[in-house]
Amino acid sequence: MPARDGVYVSTEQLVALEARARDLSFVQKARSHEQLAGRMNSAMRGRGLTFEELRDYLPGDDIRSIDWRVTARTARPVVRVYSEEKERPALIVVDQRINMFFGSRRSMKSVAAAEAAMLCAWRILGSGDRVGGFVFGDKGMDELKPHRSRNAVIALADRIAERNASLSAYSGVPSPAALDDALQKVANIAHHDHLVIVVTDFDGHSETTRDLLLRLTATNDVLCLLIYDPFLLELPKSGDMVVSGGGLQAELSLGRNSVRDSIDAFARSRGRELHTWQKELGLPMLPISAAEETAPQLRRLLEQSAWQQRRR
Repeated sequence: MPARDGVYVSTEQLVALEARARDLSFVQKARSHEQLAGRMNSAMRGRGLTFEELRDYLPGDDIRSIDWRVTARTARPVVRVYSEEKERPALIVVDQRINMFFGSRRSMKSVAAAEAAMLCAWRILGSGDRVGGFVFGDKGMDELKPHRSRNAVIALADRIAERNASLSAYSGVPSPAALDDALQKVANIAHHDHLVIVVTDFDGHSETTRDLLLRLTATNDVLCLLIYDPFLLELPKSGDMVVSGGGLQAELSLGRNSVRDSIDAFARSRGRELHTWQKELGLPMLPISAAEETAPQLRRLLEQSAWQQRRR
């Protein structure tokens, strides 16, 4: 299916985001002694400046890492090794279910999720780390093992674009459990020291979702990009809205206070629950609006987010 701006996104459009990702920074302004995904400063675990060990100099080592005092004592070149030399694979989890096929202004949530995921993928690759992930829909899931290459990121863009192109108002039966299935797959792989980025609207989240995120955050760094559309928070006071859950459609009369109040209560209750998770789990959950351009939002949120340092 050809890409239509805002409704669908193509592989070519996702690949073109490489240039927009170069000025993304995972910097935490207040406290920053370690690095996220290579040269991106962060208080998250992974590459950093924590001393690891002394070892003999090997061809290709940076001469600036030589410990001259130890070298003088041992009469052989010795370098200081830091945790910076440990690579950390990244897994990006991208939601392309029917619940993401909604948008009131700039784009569908599914398109915003695709863009946010690819901006992260390009930035991580540009910093020298391996990138892979899971792209899931209501029917099935694609797994891409982490690799450090442009071809790997382009393959991720391909899978996202394919899942995205299959979405329609008649896509079939929604699968709320698909989010938990994807997180379980990640948990089976990311035993420690992975960067996990979850890009979703958290539709169908449950206590199982929370438990899986808790399990992942215990030994990995997890960043959630919460994709939303502001429509539910700014409901018009008149008119009718037709909504679809795949095979079924329903008409909502927004002129009725009871309908508006029910939708508003649902949206705010869901927001409070996710905010509670964020505080309980110490989990960065950055809101990305489908009604605004994705790259500037992601840049601003990453710079402003106050990620807590968690050293283990």
